[in-house]
Amino acid sequence: MSTTSRELLRHTVATLAYRSRKILQGAPPEFATFKAAPRTRRPARILAHMGDLMGWALHMADGEMVWQDSRPLPWDEEVARFYAGVAVLDGRLATDEPLGYPPEKLFQGPLADAFWHLGQLALLRGMVDAPIRGENYLVADIEVGCVGPDQADPRREF
Repeated sequence: MSTTSRELLRHTVATLAYRSRKILQGAPPEFATFKAAPRTRRPARILAHMGDLMGWALHMADGEMVWQDSRPLPWDEEVARFYAGVAVLDGRLATDEPLGYPPEKLFQGPLADAFWHLGQLALLRGMVDAPIRGENYLVADIEVGCVGPDQADPRREF
């Protein structure tokens, strides 16, 4: 069976939500404001940027090129804002409305950038002595439409 570009985008968004759970939840209190080096962004700023990327993707889906640069909220609020943005984007992708930009542009721009920043957050978690366990994501229970913080438990960590 062939997968459409839109279905693949929705799976990508669900994968982002799944992978985010492990990195965003359970972070120690000092994580949000940790500064790895003078010119690096703090985790709260990175997460705010990721939330803004979800907004940008939503605008792109509607055919607009709109960017917002948000100030970071307290960590738990920023986590909630990120997941809310992921959910709104997934809801938009679930409709039959035409996309304002090709799916490939949505992937190569905001979605790929969000994965990049999620990797940064994973690295920073290790730097505050709160590392996350690796996982075989190939066997993960990632479900299209499941885009909130409540995700399936890992099937195979290492």
